[in-house]
Amino acid sequence: MTKEPPIGVDVSAAISDIEQAVDGFTVGLYARLSAWLEVPAEFAALQGALADASTSLLLLCFEIILVTVLTAGTFLVLTRQVKIRNVARGAWQSFFFRAAAAVAALAIGFAVARLLAAPGLPLRTLRLWTVITVIGGVVLFLMKAILIASRRPECRGRSFHMLALARNLQPVIAWTIMGFGLRSTLQLWGSGPGLMDLTRTGLVGIPAFLLFSRAVWRHKRAMASAVAGPRPRSRWRTRLAKPWPGIVIGFLGITFLSSQIALTLGAPLPGPAVALTALMLFLIPHLDTMIASWAQRELESPQISILAAAGRQTARFAILIGAVALLGTLWATPLALGLGFELQSVAREALQIAVIALVAAFLWNVVGAVTARASIKGRPAFDGDKDKLEAPRSRLGTIVPLLSVVGKSSILILALLSALVSLGINVWPLITGLSVFGLAIGFGSQTLVKDVVSGLFFLIDDAFRFGEYIETSGAKGTVEKISIRSVSLRSSRGSIATVPYGQIGKIQNFSRDWAIEKLTFRVSFDTDVELIRKLFKKIGQDIAADPELAPDLIEPFKSKGIGEVEDGTLIIKAAFTAKPGKQSMIRRAVLTAVQNAFRENGIHAVPRPLTNQAEPTEPG
Repeated sequence: MTKEPPIGVDVSAAISDIEQAVDGFTVGLYARLSAWLEVPAEFAALQGALADASTSLLLLCFEIILVTVLTAGTFLVLTRQVKIRNVARGAWQSFFFRAAAAVAALAIGFAVARLLAAPGLPLRTLRLWTVITVIGGVVLFLMKAILIASRRPECRGRSFHMLALARNLQPVIAWTIMGFGLRSTLQLWGSGPGLMDLTRTGLVGIPAFLLFSRAVWRHKRAMASAVAGPRPRSRWRTRLAKPWPGIVIGFLGITFLSSQIALTLGAPLPGPAVALTALMLFLIPHLDTMIASWAQRELESPQISILAAAGRQTARFAILIGAVALLGTLWATPLALGLGFELQSVAREALQIAVIALVAAFLWNVVGAVTARASIKGRPAFDGDKDKLEAPRSRLGTIVPLLSVVGKSSILILALLSALVSLGINVWPLITGLSVFGLAIGFGSQTLVKDVVSGLFFLIDDAFRFGEYIETSGAKGTVEKISIRSVSLRSSRGSIATVPYGQIGKIQNFSRDWAIEKLTFRVSFDTDVELIRKLFKKIGQDIAADPELAPDLIEPFKSKGIGEVEDGTLIIKAAFTAKPGKQSMIRRAVLTAVQNAFRENGIHAVPRPLTNQAEPTEPG
């Protein structure tokens, strides 16, 4: 019998690993501090390298400032002229002209750099700052455009808080981009590790983190409102909006600390990747809100096709896939190479999964767009009357939501199976197992199968729709929900009865086509029946002329004559035909008018005799 190794061995190994990590961090921190002490000597060496290139630090800084100002000024002037003259009247035209402005600014910057510096390191430095200036201008423009576009179109002109957030973020992003430019310049001139580390940490990292955190916290309400999006808001967006500024600041803090720890351990994180990741985390919710608002404006418009509307909805998912792909390129590629994975194979499989996800998302949105438009067609037009929103839907508006659920579920299952096949996983055992499992459920749940099949035939027969008032063998009420297995009925007192289709039995639908309301009046035997007929005819004409009641009236109120004679009492019958569900209001108006007519013409109603009183017994 073998003995298990003592637990203390694992604990000792863990402690040893921690000690090694602490020792490595201590050694790295000491090396960084020692490098910082060498900054004066490295700065003197940098001045010597500048002198060898026939320039000086002061002259090079002046040339960099001049090139930067001319490049940025050209970009700003051209983009402002496009905005003032309203040359770009569409989104694509605006993008084209701003891209042309960036190219023109880059060309002017290169030309000025060639005039100021001779070929060599000085010219490469000026060209580097030209490229960084153009990239910075494009990033600042995109950041402001995304923040403003995430607001509703009618609120963009009044987005003062969002404009203030964009203005406060512009210096932070500009400072970060300038820091990267300065670090790239020092690397180009062969500066030492101390000067590079001091620039990265003291001049770029710490100030950028503090300024960005201050701007986010100062405008946290504007950020939360933008992330929440326009109303109606989804549940996950509402929950994400409030803590979002804190999440951004926390992520920046963790990223900054991680980069410093990695730098101390001798494995520095790529600076551009860190900055781009932080910027993406900040802008992705706003970009999603902007695309969602753009897609929703055209989703219900009949002027755009179903495929175009679905394509716009899929653009949101494409942005998410693009962000994940970019983050994977920045962070997962080095990890895959380090673990020995073949990068080409990983990229090919990732591309296949991305294509499958995009196709599935497009088909999903096609089903959603068809459902939305069919629901609009199946819903009564809303012109300020709330009763029309509660009116019964058409047959199309009833069946389409169920078909949508089935279609989306099928798309999701096929997408998952296709993704597994693309990864080289054999899915036939899974399909076979699910088939056997489904067959077992079918035999063991005959009641469930009966409910589903019965519901299918009820929907095919168009027995009921959303909003209709029906009566089954066990319940009655307004149809409020139709699922695959059951129907939910809302009673007049507010309670909901869920009736499985297999237990419905006979259905009485009180909301189809028309409803006949029959009324009975008991009058004395000597009453003038012809007078009552004329009075009822006049009441019917008045009801038909009432603008509030006439739209719901199909046939006017009129007398049907003497129905029967009962104990010396005439029973006069009358009726009218109205739209289903609208007869109650007309009935009240008719009864009020009949009461007034009887009173004015001296017609007396006879009460119904009581039949439950005991018969008197004879004495004796």
